[in-house]
Amino acid sequence: MTSLQDPLALAHGPAWANRITLAPLTNLQSHPDGSLSDDELDWLVARGEGGFAMVMTCAAHVSPEGQCWDGQLAVWDDRFLPGLTRLATALRESGTTSCVQLQHGGMRASQSLSGHPTVAPWDDEAKGARALSTGEVQRVVQDFVDAAVRCERAGFDGVQVHGAHAYLLAQFLDARSNHRTDAYGGSAENRARVFHEVVDGIRSATGPDFQVGMRLTPERSGIALAESTALAEQLMVSGAVDHLDMSLWDVRKAPFETAYDGALIDHFTALERGSARLGVAGGIVSTADTDWCLERGADFVTVGTAGILHHDFARRALADPAFTMAATPVSRDHLRAERVGPDFIEYLAAGWDFVA
Repeated sequence: MTSLQDPLALAHGPAWANRITLAPLTNLQSHPDGSLSDDELDWLVARGEGGFAMVMTCAAHVSPEGQCWDGQLAVWDDRFLPGLTRLATALRESGTTSCVQLQHGGMRASQSLSGHPTVAPWDDEAKGARALSTGEVQRVVQDFVDAAVRCERAGFDGVQVHGAHAYLLAQFLDARSNHRTDAYGGSAENRARVFHEVVDGIRSATGPDFQVGMRLTPERSGIALAESTALAEQLMVSGAVDHLDMSLWDVRKAPFETAYDGALIDHFTALERGSARLGVAGGIVSTADTDWCLERGADFVTVGTAGILHHDFARRALADPAFTMAATPVSRDHLRAERVGPDFIEYLAAGWDFVA
């Protein structure tokens, strides 16, 4: 049986030292212009030092109009290369594999922050969004590709494309609303087209040692489980992605659609993978949770909350079969000791049951 300690070889780039990776976590620590801050660098490097096999940045926006929140990392221009290069170098020195998550907010982006009109796959008057033209969709695809090339130039080992959580790419999958009449709407094949164009474009534009991943949402937000499993399998067997991360909210949950039996995770671990590696995320807070996911057939696990509370969650989980994360809420002193910066702490205090 696969063990947490086992290295994970990928089709491209370096093998991961174990099976525990850091989730792409919103942390609001970048400078207002989107450039890397010392706090953001320290937060991520601490997780590399803490034993995570792969450390991923927060969702970094690939287009100026794609920004969702203040303090979001940006990768849409060469002006950000100095900070990105500094981060890639520091992560390599920490001993981890490095990854940037690439994202565009679509109708979830903030016009007040970016200064650009909100765009989406369709017109949405209630959200103040206008539909992208066909040419603009193709330009966004190129923005993802250009951002990946920029990350490769900075020295990162790879990127993960954010196709989940109702951001722009996931919005294209919404069968309830995406009734575009061009190649990007209507049928399931057309609604998924942008995913293939992004990963194929990145794979073609980057070198043989650069890793390309994708994160998907399995259901809700207008996404049917039958379509998400089909897309997941297509991406994995295509050879364009090295890893696919399924954001399940809770790895032990049942499918939302009652017509499906079993646990949601099982519908993805049963898929053909080609050379791709399959990861899962959602409520993984203990060594027992990580082992359970591997036993169900996942190749790796993606850890969020526990990685905030313990910069060395990975090292602890690898060493102790009984390890589980600290109970929340925790003190600000606890988070500071785990190298969580002040802006991140305030974000956690305001929106999450993290801070006492």
